[in-house]
Amino acid sequence: MFKNLKVVELASVLAGPLTGTFFAELGATVIKIENKLTDGDVTRRWKLPTESKEKPISAYYSAANYSKESLSLNLKDSEDYEILVEHIKDADIVISNYKPNTARKLKLGYIDLKQYNPSLIYAELTGFGGNDSRPAFDVVLQAETGFMFMNGEPQRNPVKMPVALIDVLAAHHMKEAILCALIHRLKTGEGQHISMSLYECALASLANQATNWLMEGHIPQPMGTQHPNIAPYGDMYTTKDGRSLVLAIGSDKQFDNLCSLLNIECEEFRTNAQRLSKREMLNSKISDYIGKEVSGYWISELEQRNIPYGIVKNMKDVFEDEKAKKMLLYDIIEGVDTVRVKTALI
Repeated sequence: MFKNLKVVELASVLAGPLTGTFFAELGATVIKIENKLTDGDVTRRWKLPTESKEKPISAYYSAANYSKESLSLNLKDSEDYEILVEHIKDADIVISNYKPNTARKLKLGYIDLKQYNPSLIYAELTGFGGNDSRPAFDVVLQAETGFMFMNGEPQRNPVKMPVALIDVLAAHHMKEAILCALIHRLKTGEGQHISMSLYECALASLANQATNWLMEGHIPQPMGTQHPNIAPYGDMYTTKDGRSLVLAIGSDKQFDNLCSLLNIECEEFRTNAQRLSKREMLNSKISDYIGKEVSGYWISELEQRNIPYGIVKNMKDVFEDEKAKKMLLYDIIEGVDTVRVKTALI
C-alpha cells in the first residue's frame, strides 16, 4: 500500500516507533535515526532479567521496530547532520518525539527541515505540549490524566495499566493525523506540521469516564474490573475448575438469556438500574451457579445463548489461540529473530 513512501523516524521508546512500524507494515521505507552518542534507542537495553545480555536488542525494542533501516548518527556532528538532510530531501514523513527545546537546538524542528523539502509532513509528538520540556514517560501520563486514580481495587493504591497504553493510544492518534495529512497533500501538494502531545492523546482517550465527570460531576473511583454504568459488566466469577470468567451484559435481552441459563429469578434485576443498585446481591447469585460447572461447560452454554463472556488468560494462553497466531509478524533485526503483534489491518 505504501511501498513508495519514505518515513524518517526521529523517535525513540514506544509511541513514535509504533507509528513508524505501522507504515513499515504497509510497505513504506522507514529510516530509523538512532543516537550514536547513547548507543541508540534506550529500549534496546530494556531487557527482561532472562534476556541475553549479548543480544544487541531487547524484546521491548522488537515490539515497536519492525522492518526498519536503523541509522546511527550524532546529529550534533555536521557530517552526520548532512546525512540526515539527504534523507529528508526525498522523505514523505518525519516522525519526531524530541523535546521542543532539543529539536530547536539540533535544528530538527519543522521550520528547520521543511527548507529541504517543502512538501514534508512533519509529525511531532511531545510529552505535555507547547514548550513544556518535562519528561513524560507513560506512567507519568497515566498518573497526570486520571487513569491511575480510577484503576485498581477499592481502598487500594492506584495502579498503572501493565501496557504503556498512553503511548499506544498516542501512536494511533498520530497515525490518523498523518493519514489525514497525506490525503491533504494528494489534493494540494502541501506539506503539513502535525503536533500533538501524549497528554492530549491521553485526555482524548478518557471517553465515557471523562463525560461522567463533565456532565454528571461523577469522579470515577477504582472498581477493579467492574463498570460504573452497567452490571454485570466486568464482574468476575470462578468456575469449578478454578478459571476466572468475566461477563459483559450490555442489554436486558442478554440478561434475560443469562437468567434462563442460570435459572435465576430476574424480576428484581429486570433493569440495568436495578442491577447496578443490587450488584452485590446479583453477583452472589451468579457466583453460586458459575462455581458449579467447569469453564468448558460455561463457554459452550454462554456462546449458544449469545451472552458476552471472557476467560481471563495469561500471555501463554492468549497466543495458543489460532486467531492470535495469525496476528504475528516475524523479522530478523541485527541478526536476532524477532516476533511481535501486528497492527490490526483490513
